[in-house]
Amino acid sequence: MKKYIKYFSLLSMALVFVGCNDELKELEPFVQGNPSTFFNTEQTFQYGVDGAYAQFFNYYADGANGYQGLPDILSDNVIIARTGRLSNETFYDYRYQPNTGGSVSLWWSEAYEAISNANLVIGQIDNLADSPEKDNILGQALAARAIAHFDLVRAYAKIPTQSADAAQSPGIIYIKVEDGDTDDPLANPTRETVASNYTEILGDLTRASQLIGDDNGEGRLNKNGVFGMLSRVYLYNGQYQDAISAANQVDAPIATKEQLPGVFTDDNNAGVLIEWSVNTSSESTYENVGVLYSQTVSGDLKSEYVIDYAFYTSIDTSDVRRPIMVERVMYSNNDYNAINKFKGEGTQINGLLDIKVLRMAEVFLNKAEAQFELGMETEALATLNVLRAERYNNFVAGTETGSALEEAIQFNRRVELSFEGHRFFDLKRRGKAITRSDFGDFADGGGTPAEIKVLPAGDNKFQLPLPIGETNANSNIEQNPGY
Repeated sequence: MKKYIKYFSLLSMALVFVGCNDELKELEPFVQGNPSTFFNTEQTFQYGVDGAYAQFFNYYADGANGYQGLPDILSDNVIIARTGRLSNETFYDYRYQPNTGGSVSLWWSEAYEAISNANLVIGQIDNLADSPEKDNILGQALAARAIAHFDLVRAYAKIPTQSADAAQSPGIIYIKVEDGDTDDPLANPTRETVASNYTEILGDLTRASQLIGDDNGEGRLNKNGVFGMLSRVYLYNGQYQDAISAANQVDAPIATKEQLPGVFTDDNNAGVLIEWSVNTSSESTYENVGVLYSQTVSGDLKSEYVIDYAFYTSIDTSDVRRPIMVERVMYSNNDYNAINKFKGEGTQINGLLDIKVLRMAEVFLNKAEAQFELGMETEALATLNVLRAERYNNFVAGTETGSALEEAIQFNRRVELSFEGHRFFDLKRRGKAITRSDFGDFADGGGTPAEIKVLPAGDNKFQLPLPIGETNANSNIEQNPGY
């Protein structure tokens, strides 16, 4: 079926180049021209893939609607700070609708722009003679296309493990130039199933893993990143043995206790498998991943969201992640447990940091959860203990079994990946309710608690609404239930 997303132009494309510090720098958009003649060298093809990376950056790092932060705001990890601007309160209170705008429309349009850029590369790849360099470029484009579709389907549709009906429920439209997909303005495609989407995502990633190179530079995908992403997607799809096998293909160490603080100040890249690199020479809040959580006002840190008190106090003081996550600050004569992870590079407090999309720690957690789901408790405990040994001072190996082991895996996942865009999706894919505590926004648990305490499992708000511009343009595309 020929497919067309009318809400944006499939021919728009942001080209980027790699500067001396290996971070991707945005250049002028490529909006006109003939792709068949433009893509004629390895360099121009790499520009095309870099254009897809730039679109990822746009919706992950957006200062108001970032994919890196909003899933935590939608979850039970944070409390809205009443002395902040009350930004994203519509999402925090689950009041978003098809015409809300913000993340509802931004994630949709920017992810499909990334897909468009990747497809432009894939569609012209045979302009290059066969070579390892051609394979590497094609591998990057296939992986980028898969990740963008994955981001769309987990946000706007159900996750296969979420419920019994999830796999056959409406997914998104998967655009593959190899299948003859086009920008035909008269085409009005329908949504495919979630199961179909995951089959195509995994197909693209698997093919990419066989083509992509080992090291393409900072801010670009490579073989370890693709296998790490496969471990995540297989976990979401309930293919637990495949998740383990993919995790075993990743050849990278976990960040040590000593290295971990520097990961979140960009002092090192230990254990980072996929990141979208931010142009930190710019002061644009559009690039400010940390602004969802806080800003500085007259030198003081003004929180938008703070860590939930019950969550914070559940983290042992011997856990080296605790001070990385949280800093106690005073603002407007109140103490807050402010989110510390994305304040800025080094000692900066501007929120400009590279976006940590996937880290080796997550791969270990994916593997441990998959092992547990297959009844491999001894192996799951051993995998979890490898991670915990690098997260607790004076660590004594755990001995949990059964539900206690499952709880330990999920607790460490929550702590390890906090404020990195996982918690909402982790609760969603496990079919769990979101249950916020009765504590307020002050550092001691006082203050104003959340207005909406529970989002029940199965609630329609676990699926974002499709943007109204998309459903208005295509009468065949079905809106999510409840909107």
